[in-house]
Amino acid sequence: MKSTTRKLVAENRQARRNYEIEDTIEAGIALVGTEVKSLRGGRANIAESYARADEDGLVLVNATIPTYPPAAQFNHEPTRMRRLLLKKREIAKLIQATEREGRTLVPLKLYFDERGIAKLELALGKGRKTTDKRDVEKKRDWARSKARLLRDRG
Repeated sequence: MKSTTRKLVAENRQARRNYEIEDTIEAGIALVGTEVKSLRGGRANIAESYARADEDGLVLVNATIPTYPPAAQFNHEPTRMRRLLLKKREIAKLIQATEREGRTLVPLKLYFDERGIAKLELALGKGRKTTDKRDVEKKRDWARSKARLLRDRG
């Protein structure tokens, strides 16, 4: 069995709370050298980011990869749009789902795979209302309490 070692760089913890996740897909990201260096240092923020359709395909919007200090004048712009690398069929499927069904493309995790390539776990999600968020939290808390009670009983 092959072990999958991933180095997690950034995680969007609020995504599973704010969206009902329907499908996930792994996408590559087109980065410049200083962005990769900054990511290897474990610095990034994808909490407020999302993906949307562009004329070329899909782009990641509002993801922050801070500048790499040793690069000085050759640095990148921290919040620039980054192209997502997917197959044409996958791009068409995701664009169709966002336009026709009113779904959102939400990044869940940014990590380096076992080959050392930066990847983004992208999810197709449907937004939750405040009452739905409370219901989900209530169910999760009850499941946790129930498991604790059963474990304590023996």
